Amino acid sequence: MFELRLMAPEQRVEILSEALDALDALSVSVEDADAQTQAEQALFGEPGMPPPKDGWQRSRVLALFAQESAAQDAATLLQAQEFFEGCAVLGVSPVPDQDWVRLTQSQFAPVEITPEFWIVPTWHEPPAQARQVIRLDPGLAFGTGTHPTTRMCLRWIARETLQGQRVLDYGCGSGILAIGAAMHGAAAVDAVDIDEAAVESTRANAEANHVTLRAGLPELAQGPYQTVLANILATPLKMLAPLLCAQVAAGGALVLAGILERQAQELQDAYAPYGRLEVADSEDGWILMTARL
Repeated sequence: MFELRLMAPEQRVEILSEALDALDALSVSVEDADAQTQAEQALFGEPGMPPPKDGWQRSRVLALFAQESAAQDAATLLQAQEFFEGCAVLGVSPVPDQDWVRLTQSQFAPVEITPEFWIVPTWHEPPAQARQVIRLDPGLAFGTGTHPTTRMCLRWIARETLQGQRVLDYGCGSGILAIGAAMHGAAAVDAVDIDEAAVESTRANAEANHVTLRAGLPELAQGPYQTVLANILATPLKMLAPLLCAQVAAGGALVLAGILERQAQELQDAYAPYGRLEVADSEDGWILMTARL
């Protein structure tokens, strides 16, 4: 495998990436050419949302090709295009062979929720102190326990009494919250998502963890539920306020995540007609908000 390295200004990153894709690059990635210097720029967006910009003021564009000749040909073709103005070819170099599966797996270690409750990929042994373990591997659906919003929801589940409750996981992704609820005593758990892949992922993960739940599209949800969990993002959570609150039983708990600290007030305003949301947990700039309705 061979890597073609290019330098490009921010305004050329998107068209350059599209051209590399058309030239059959196996992958294309973009880095800040000024990383680790005083000129480094922070560039990030919310999970599931596009970044605010396509690249940095000075972006390094890296493209992988199966053959050296393909990488060299791509460099030659790109340099002949008008849109390449302001860009530069930094070079082509071989990429050492690696066990990519093992390398990927090494990046996903067991995740501690509480000292006794852990998320553990199937290629790891559970820690000795773990009493409850969700077995979950990275996949297509969001929610592997590595993001603060997921950890906060699971911490809430671990410290609450869900024994005998009906629980709804709205926007279930991998099903991790639904599985956690079932493991902590919920009598009946419904997990719903608009994405069929998420529904299938939830069913497979529930089976692998030996828990019983129902997974399906949103119309599966039929309240009332004593606990409703929704780990999505602030904008859809605001839009879903009437729907989610209608699913909560009188005196039941509403648990919302995917919210940045600066978004707390707008969520409280959106849910004010139904109950008072309070910040119950925070981690790395994210918050968990809960209400009794």
